[in-house]
Amino acid sequence: NSHTMTQRGRLALAAALLLALATWPDPGQSLPQGAPETVCDTMLPFHSGGSVLPQNSVSPFRVETSSSTVGQGQTLRVDLTGVPAGLNFGGYMIQARNRNPPYQIVGQFGAARDGTIKLMNCENSVNNSATHSNAGPKPQVLLEWQSPVDFLGQVVFNATIAQSYAEFWVGVPSEPVQIVRRDVSAIPLPTQPPASAAGTNRPPYVPPSYVAPNNVAAASADPIYSGCGQSKNCFGFPDGCVASKTCTSIAAVTVRGDVYEFEMQSGKGTNAAYVAVGLSDDAKMGDDLTTECVPENGRVNLYSSLTSATPYAAVRSMVSQNSARLLDASLVDGVIYCRVQRDALTSVQGRTFDLRNGKYHLLVASGSSLKENSVGYHDIGRLPSGKAISLAEVQDLQGSSKLLVQLHGAFMIAAWIGTTSLGIIFARYFKQTWVGSQSCGKDQWFAWHRLLMVTTWALTIAAYVLIWVELKRAVWHAHSIIGLVTVILCFIQPIGALFRPGPNDKKRPYFNWGHWLGGNLAHILAIVTIFFSVKLPKAELPEWMDWILVSFVVVHVLVHLVFSIALCLNHWQVAGMASERHQSQRANTFQMGDLSHHHQHAMRNGMSMERKMDAPYGALRKGLLGVYAVVLVLFVVVLILLVVLAPIEQFLGKS
Repeated sequence: NSHTMTQRGRLALAAALLLALATWPDPGQSLPQGAPETVCDTMLPFHSGGSVLPQNSVSPFRVETSSSTVGQGQTLRVDLTGVPAGLNFGGYMIQARNRNPPYQIVGQFGAARDGTIKLMNCENSVNNSATHSNAGPKPQVLLEWQSPVDFLGQVVFNATIAQSYAEFWVGVPSEPVQIVRRDVSAIPLPTQPPASAAGTNRPPYVPPSYVAPNNVAAASADPIYSGCGQSKNCFGFPDGCVASKTCTSIAAVTVRGDVYEFEMQSGKGTNAAYVAVGLSDDAKMGDDLTTECVPENGRVNLYSSLTSATPYAAVRSMVSQNSARLLDASLVDGVIYCRVQRDALTSVQGRTFDLRNGKYHLLVASGSSLKENSVGYHDIGRLPSGKAISLAEVQDLQGSSKLLVQLHGAFMIAAWIGTTSLGIIFARYFKQTWVGSQSCGKDQWFAWHRLLMVTTWALTIAAYVLIWVELKRAVWHAHSIIGLVTVILCFIQPIGALFRPGPNDKKRPYFNWGHWLGGNLAHILAIVTIFFSVKLPKAELPEWMDWILVSFVVVHVLVHLVFSIALCLNHWQVAGMASERHQSQRANTFQMGDLSHHHQHAMRNGMSMERKMDAPYGALRKGLLGVYAVVLVLFVVVLILLVVLAPIEQFLGKS
């Protein structure tokens, strides 16, 4: 059997080698099924494992376009031909790129009816490059290319053309083509006849000089920050990001006379579905004129909307879509960029947005979802500028105050990490501590429990009111939903305590269980809600805050465990003491009456005596309580600092 398997292995290896030899490309042919999408950036054929290099001579082939000017969304014919005419070539690859940075691929090629053209999807777009489907000799290739509807400017067609497997030219360029708005009669660019193959020393174009999309940021400073605070107003989030050029989303406004240009850009790695800037009178969402850049089907489209706060919406039908024009746009490596010109006056629902004379807060927002005919919620982030400005006055802008959000977070942390945790410890483990000592006529444990829980109630209600004042509308996600349940449970706890049955009432056990369940459930849900707050863009909390919360949970559980063990030991010791007293009284009173009567009386007396004195291990409980209180204060202080100084990374960077 092993001999047979060895023979089969040798046969399989031989067959694989024969298959590899059979499929090895003919040195006289190009890749038979066209260029792979792995060469979208370089356009370099990987012939013979990359050992065959492109020709350095002037290409005997040229790229010609049917016009030097084309309107947005219109079709242009592109020809690949030899010089002289009739010179055959085999394989090719072609794409149109922005002539200026960031040199992105634009437009779409159309499929050929005879199937001789293979379309490629480069840079996360569709059909924006083309290659051969058959490497056979051909004297000419005719392609149809549709210009993008969201791009204005110059493009250049670049082609790689292979005369044979070992002879190919990379980056054969066309003359520039100007893309204009359909309603504008642009002046055609001056065209020159293609240079002759002979008598010229023009070096061949090599596409690697184009900065690949994933290297744009590293290769040069982001151009959107150029001129910020000098020739244009720039504003983005997180607050202060313009100075460090690290904005998650940014908007810039340039004013030249009556020309008002808005630039918007999303951050890399945010998976943004849109980026938008709004003009607001009050820095609050609602009745704001927004300009939105939205990638759709590989193109960036421009929309204008009017926002409403309750419910949240950005309504496009209320605003004339002709009030703004898209001048330039790109979608490179997931980063949305657009440049838009807005009319100086825009009337919406009887209200006029006057960019010349009005003062507005800038609202920058981006989100990861879209609705039908609208943008989705700005879950990536949103920040209004701290003051309303005249757009023509260049100045440094800061974000609006986050005081209410910070107070909301600080109050909730103090309430549910601090006072609630300590209040539960007092109620559960300290009823037999400080016996005989009272405050305001109540046992010490109850006085402290009531004080801490009333503080929790007051802080929670205050925090809930503050966030409603800030948001002015309901926002539904895990943090808000679980938080609302927590607030409801917290609100009804003291109300239920007002109707607490008396100590000897038969309904008292039901109240005790209900009060215990409501309090502990609210505490658990509150901690979960705080965990969910770490992911909220508005909070700007560091992800490692989760580990601080996990550490708190571990400490809290360990403290409960130690106290529970001590409580069990107390019960056993008390039961033992009561039993000893019963045995003693039984010996002394056996002849004086009924045993059962004396047994019950002795047990009641024993337990009554125990209630009049501290339970055993009182010093241990008090010491552990002191340590736990100190640790709890440290947790609360650290967490509140993370909330108040958010984003903490930016604060630490400044310091």
